[in-house]
Amino acid sequence: MNIRNSVYLVLLAGLAGCATLPSSGPTGKQIEKSAVAPRDGVPIQIVEIQAATDVPAAAGASSPASILPQTAQTPTDMVGPGDILDINIYEAGVTLFASGAPVSAAGQMAAPGVQVQKLPPTRIDDLGDITIPYAGTLHVAGLTTGEIEATIRNALRKLSQNPQVIVTLNQAITNTIIVGGEVARPGRLVLQTNRESLSDVIALAGGYRGNSKDLMVRIMRGTTSADVRINDMVENPALDVRIRPGDRLMLVDDPRTYSILGASGRVEQVPFRRSTVSLAEAIATAGGTNPNLGDPAAIFLFRYVVDAQGREVPRVYHINMMQTGAYFIAQKFTMQDKDVLYFGNAAANQPSKLVQLISQLFSPVLTVTSAVSVIQNSNN
Repeated sequence: MNIRNSVYLVLLAGLAGCATLPSSGPTGKQIEKSAVAPRDGVPIQIVEIQAATDVPAAAGASSPASILPQTAQTPTDMVGPGDILDINIYEAGVTLFASGAPVSAAGQMAAPGVQVQKLPPTRIDDLGDITIPYAGTLHVAGLTTGEIEATIRNALRKLSQNPQVIVTLNQAITNTIIVGGEVARPGRLVLQTNRESLSDVIALAGGYRGNSKDLMVRIMRGTTSADVRINDMVENPALDVRIRPGDRLMLVDDPRTYSILGASGRVEQVPFRRSTVSLAEAIATAGGTNPNLGDPAAIFLFRYVVDAQGREVPRVYHINMMQTGAYFIAQKFTMQDKDVLYFGNAAANQPSKLVQLISQLFSPVLTVTSAVSVIQNSNN
């Protein structure tokens, strides 16, 4: 046996040891069969996209107003625990607070004109109370500054001659929100009008950082939260909801993506370039069906959907790009976050793969044969 025959035998033995040929994934028929009779016994619905009526409706973003608990609009000067008040008390004639004035027969200060006493900054405690000299402890949480003025004045009326009170907010806590994440100035933000919308407070926080198509705002109100994407809010003003005192906002970088698998031009995870991406655009981004491996009639989209009972169930959409109408339908089919776009393997590509494999296995033979021939010629 010469060297050439030995090499052929070795390579043929290696080829015989290959149990199966390499594959980029199942064919369309294999997907349909495994969906109808999966191993776990729960069939997966396959929807044939053959007309525009078969295209699922684009999933619209849920309005936060339908998710978050609705609270009544509160006055901008309503106070609560943590707020700090500036309190000024004005007295005329007989006074309680003015110093250095003559003492009347009753033991109270008697001074001509009006005397003003500015109390130290007063913090509302955790119980919602403040303490005023001569008036004692007063519960003020949930009151406006005007109502607090009347409360203090009534408490001092029998002790002072016609006292007048002015209360202003030194530092507001109750009428604020917290903004964090991808904004220029994260922190506590005072709502000046209590009519600020979501876009208003983002602007007041210095605007967002990053690409708007990748940003998501999470609004937390009590124990409930709702998510809004910046681009969706720009296109749909109904999502620009009113923000309430006590809300917490977090802007996070959360790009939407879909995955491309199977016998396509490339396999990768692709971010959404715009707010909406059609199936036709996704197929084009994937480079279309690989002409050597894939089957244009077997393009599938895998997605989780919510059924009538509110359960999340898997669903497979099949579109045959060998049909002219499919190209129009694909323009109306909207991709969703975390979709999986699969290009089916062509059943007829196995012989070509066998030829390629044999070519790869026997290509060294040509090199060895040439080398042997050169050696034999040199010996002769």
